[in-house]
Amino acid sequence: MRYRHRKIIWALMFVLLCGSISGCSKEQLELLLQEDGYLQQAKPEQVADAPSQRKAKEPKAERKEVKPARKISVGKYAYEQLDGEGKAVYDEMLSTILSHEEKISLSTIDTKVMGRAYSALCSDYGGLFWVNGYIFTRYTKGGELVSLEFSPKYTMAKNERQQLQEQIDRVVEQWFAGISINDTDYQKAKYVYELLALNTEYVEDAEDSQNIISVFLGRKTVCQGYACAVQYLLEQLGVQSVIVSGKALGEPHAWNLICLDGEYYYMDATWGNNGYRNKEGVETSFIDYNYMAMTTSEMQMGHEADMEFDLPECTAVMNNYYIKEGNYIEEWQPDQIGGMLAQAWEEKRVLTLRFSDGSLKKQAFQYFVQDGHVADYCPGISQVNYLEDSLWKEISFCFNQ
Repeated sequence: MRYRHRKIIWALMFVLLCGSISGCSKEQLELLLQEDGYLQQAKPEQVADAPSQRKAKEPKAERKEVKPARKISVGKYAYEQLDGEGKAVYDEMLSTILSHEEKISLSTIDTKVMGRAYSALCSDYGGLFWVNGYIFTRYTKGGELVSLEFSPKYTMAKNERQQLQEQIDRVVEQWFAGISINDTDYQKAKYVYELLALNTEYVEDAEDSQNIISVFLGRKTVCQGYACAVQYLLEQLGVQSVIVSGKALGEPHAWNLICLDGEYYYMDATWGNNGYRNKEGVETSFIDYNYMAMTTSEMQMGHEADMEFDLPECTAVMNNYYIKEGNYIEEWQPDQIGGMLAQAWEEKRVLTLRFSDGSLKKQAFQYFVQDGHVADYCPGISQVNYLEDSLWKEISFCFNQ
């Protein structure tokens, strides 16, 4: 007697929220997983009959042929950290997202490869505001994994995406009125840093806070929005940038790795907008340049990265704001410092001086603040609003009141 053996193809579906939980608490993550319904096993979707055989044999798994996607991300930092298989999967995912397609069968059946590739993609592309994570489906045949399907989780239809992109493009065009593609990398980075500090407010419950919509259209965002906007803007100015995630002061946080003149620095635009209160309690904001172009050691004073790929050791200082602007003090020259104070006083702005060592900073503080010699260079000054930072060895003279 001949028997017909049914080989059932099962589909196991899992939800992975990647690139969308920076700044979220553990409770928020659990809620998202609950809402999306973490499925342990779906119902059988297909049934395949094996050929009649005298002895039943398990069919061998066959990999689906996947057409290679265009390689448009060559040179991007996170992309280049992947191996050949990871790069191929990254290309396939990105092609699907940019085309707004529903799903694609990947060229890998390794979910770890898929996860690393998607993490890298989200780090390289801050402008993908229409997608929020993905769903993947594993297909098995006779207990053997045969296919892995990737489905982006779109937050809007393609026509709405296009309309929002046009609005974002108009805002970016206006913001770029004061910068040129021919300016130096330092000028571009400083311009973007200042743009975000002056035009965007940090608001914890801001709408669309995990993408660039919140920055360009809402002007209110959180760290993920800032980091995405930095990557998006610098890329258009020809400066390589990648989104970095981890923790800052123990809380989930996102910032950037940027490349200026071939050397890497860290930038945290979220912390660029700072403020202080004078003795009357009046709060005034100012741009804090400490976080514009940090070395690894400076970044690690408040940040702890947690990435799927390696990050470089950043040691360059030539594009550090204080060195570039001449505000880095290495020797005691009171008249030189006094001249800088006089100019800042005349322009009614904040002047932050960074000192090469603590003793030099202490000497300057004693002379200009405690002994009152700031008045020798700032005629008509009646009080001095200042900030003293021992960690960074800085004194900020706040003349913008």
